[in-house]
Amino acid sequence: MNDSQYDQIAEDLLLAVEEAIEDCGVDIDFESTSGLLTLTFLNGTKIIINKQAPLHEIWVATKFNGHHFAYENEQWTDKRGTDEFWLFISKAVSKQAGEELTLSA
Repeated sequence: MNDSQYDQIAEDLLLAVEEAIEDCGVDIDFESTSGLLTLTFLNGTKIIINKQAPLHEIWVATKFNGHHFAYENEQWTDKRGTDEFWLFISKAVSKQAGEELTLSA
């Protein structure tokens, strides 16, 4: 994948997360600037999702840990495990929001 392809795929992912947050029915604020998406929960905790262009990765920092995702086989996969991005982000958002949520593109 070249830099232009990565940039488009990563931007599409960030936009899809914004749309999923808007549609989830839970009060989660978000702010997006230059490849960085910050989700802020009512309890004051945050999840930060950002592009790591030199590595062609997406990094996610939660209250509990951080994960790096690489784009393989047309999906973002956690480099430390086998979680696909949407499964991981659903678990992380649920944990920090204090209620069960399922996010998807």
